[in-house]
Amino acid sequence: MNYLFDLHTHTLASGHAYGSFTDNIAAARKRGLWGLGVSEHSSSMPGAPQPIFFTNFKVIPDIIDGLHVFTGMELNIIDYDGHVDMEERILQKVDYIIASLHKDCIQSGSVEENTSALIQAMKNPYVKILGHPDDDRFPVDYERLVEAASHEHIAMEINNSSASPRNGRTGAEKNIPVLLKYCQQYQVPVIAGSDAHIWLDVGDLQRSDAFLQDACFPESLVLNATKEGLLYVLNDTPRRKRLAASLSE
Repeated sequence: MNYLFDLHTHTLASGHAYGSFTDNIAAARKRGLWGLGVSEHSSSMPGAPQPIFFTNFKVIPDIIDGLHVFTGMELNIIDYDGHVDMEERILQKVDYIIASLHKDCIQSGSVEENTSALIQAMKNPYVKILGHPDDDRFPVDYERLVEAASHEHIAMEINNSSASPRNGRTGAEKNIPVLLKYCQQYQVPVIAGSDAHIWLDVGDLQRSDAFLQDACFPESLVLNATKEGLLYVLNDTPRRKRLAASLSE
């Protein structure tokens, strides 16, 4: 499958990634991507940037060296009620939001508690993507999760780094196929994301692609297979309006 953009990438600004914004741009162009999203961690992650970092995204051009650039954030879910660690006034400033569970920001609970945390977070109107919902350290009820996503119009991420032997998450090899089964059953779209924490991994979606191919997952439900797929996950920002106008020309 041909993937046009990668929205889950990090830079030095996240506090535990290695590479600059310009490094990631160069890597994305080398991979032949059409678009790149920068999605630094939000405030409760140790070493993450302050809110002012996200409010100044307005200085970033839409296109840099021929690459379409989108500004996002990876929110941390901080309790079982689905609360997140950033104010709405900041969320309004970014193009898209990924919401995820991280060990540094919340202690794993029961299957019921973890599932509830994700479902409640999906009800936040700014959240469009659920990040790496594949970790055995946060066991969830996948059918209940995906069914809720179908009602909230949330995309499930197929995270490339989750299956890497260098990643701290566990269980992706068995959990992602289950996730994809229910996504196909409930017609919930997915988005492949590198979760790159070094420029070398930007746009590397080989493991994500292998999961999708093994599941015979329909390309029509893979958002980064088309430019129009971006409109599903972008918030109602000026950037979204400009993209929608350009795609309709």
